[in-house]
Amino acid sequence: MSYCAVPTIVDLTSGTVEREHRDDEPGHYDGTILGLRLMTERTPPGLDPYDPRALLFVAAGRLGGVRAPGLAKAVFLAKSPLTGVAGESHALGPFAAGMRAAGVRALAVTGRAARLSYLLVENGEVSVRDAEELRGLGTAATTDALRARHGRDASVAAIGPAGENLVRYASVVTDLAHPAARYGIGAVFGAKNLKALVCAGDAEAAVADPGALADVAAFYRDVLPGNRLAAWQHGEPGFAGWTGEPPAPGYVAVRNFSVTAATGLRAPQEGDYAGRALTLRGACPGCPNDCLKVYAPPSAPERRPGGLGQEAFPSLGWNLGIDDLDTVLAANARCNDLGLDPVSLGGTLAFAMECAGRGLLPGGPAFGAAAALPGLVADVAHRTGELGDLLADGAARAAAALGPEAARYAMTVKGAELPCFDPRVQPGLGLGYALAPGGPRYDALEHDLDFDPVEGLTYCFPEAARIGAEPAPAGRLDAERGARTARLLRLWSALDALNVCLFASSPTRPLTLDRLTGLAAAVLGREFTVAELLAAGQERLDAMRAYAAREGLAGREELPARLHEEPVAEGPYKGAVLGREAFAEARAAFHAELGW
Repeated sequence: MSYCAVPTIVDLTSGTVEREHRDDEPGHYDGTILGLRLMTERTPPGLDPYDPRALLFVAAGRLGGVRAPGLAKAVFLAKSPLTGVAGESHALGPFAAGMRAAGVRALAVTGRAARLSYLLVENGEVSVRDAEELRGLGTAATTDALRARHGRDASVAAIGPAGENLVRYASVVTDLAHPAARYGIGAVFGAKNLKALVCAGDAEAAVADPGALADVAAFYRDVLPGNRLAAWQHGEPGFAGWTGEPPAPGYVAVRNFSVTAATGLRAPQEGDYAGRALTLRGACPGCPNDCLKVYAPPSAPERRPGGLGQEAFPSLGWNLGIDDLDTVLAANARCNDLGLDPVSLGGTLAFAMECAGRGLLPGGPAFGAAAALPGLVADVAHRTGELGDLLADGAARAAAALGPEAARYAMTVKGAELPCFDPRVQPGLGLGYALAPGGPRYDALEHDLDFDPVEGLTYCFPEAARIGAEPAPAGRLDAERGARTARLLRLWSALDALNVCLFASSPTRPLTLDRLTGLAAAVLGREFTVAELLAAGQERLDAMRAYAAREGLAGREELPARLHEEPVAEGPYKGAVLGREAFAEARAAFHAELGW
């Protein structure tokens, strides 16, 4: 079977399906870059993200969905209702392979259905189906119902009540446990009356050189045990299962980034995960790393959505003053079933807790209130009551509603809540949070500590040096840090542009630059160079920045004041803070490196 022309464009208002032939257009790889071009070409500036004319883009791309290491990745892209700029979120797991099996590499959706609907992609054909009977269901029940109709092997990307209720950080959850969590793409689904995207079929993704692809897979399996991060991801409970001693003060957010001294909060131990694993292997077709694992406590009402990302425990635990593993695992599974981003939810709840403690939100939640967390999650997803409705719009908008005194406690950039790794200790992360044109992401670039001459991963230093990221003390903030951060951001932007998994790739994981280019060449059937890889990363960043400028939202590159004014109080990182002058110097060097 031949693939649909790229992209397939569906108008939910009219029910029509259009196909554009853009295979010969260079440089987009049927991924994010193509989506940004379509958003620019087909939507006017200033359009509300919930306007029916807004464009939603979902793609496996040329590489995503191929059964090989690092290629189990799909992109979900739209104008974000949280940030107002291009919101790009990725789902790891089997959904990209499901798109390819259904015969589509890229799908664009415009319009608004008259009734709640879902899209069925089957053997290259796209149709709009009624979904009113699915209204109000969680993502797991929705997936079950649609697989009952279209086969148990169908891949399903669904929203829960949060998306239907236009929570600004609603997620889309793929195949039960694997969310495209960031920037409110689930709310864009909801605004379009789109409950789900179902992919059914058995086509094989085209690969030009299967033998070369098999060689990359064999190499990955052989070197995995000796790669510190890949082995950690592969093992149990995995890199999302925080265990051992609590992180040093200042490493991750505690109580809304307000506590950087000893907290008294515990970290889980490996034995605490016993009896809580549902899936430990096989989440990403063709990838031997098995990073994605599903955990939930036995008491959770619906355990299957418990796909655990590395940010879940800090966001829903320590940042809220909670350290009980089952409370956090249950909240994470509930977030995925209701369709909520755990990072934005955690950041918004932490904001509310600090405001309540300071008398700015009377009757608001308190840090450490583990018993209240399930109700708070549900209230936000359903916009229940004044508090649920307030927090469903995110911390930045909640702060604006509460008054100017609350603004300091909204730990956001571009309106999106910060990931929980504290940039006072790793200033390159802070630069990435502030300067990435789509908003703050934990997985926009690698951690500064990985390249620290003392604490770093020395095995990756030669690889990092190939893109100009030489080792440097993690806490140093200067012009060279700015340039180094831009180079790392460009590389990981390239991986996003091609739908290649960051957690399998250069400079710290087994897919080195040469293996990445070999992987692309094996799929595409032509030579693919490091220069071409990095050019894709630059083009994606440039296109996202241009879209923000078009929307009148260029800049907005400031971090919350707390990170500049409140140094880490205790421990090995004592005194770490982002000096404003040094940050400005690093920002200028970052811009210069990217030609901005």
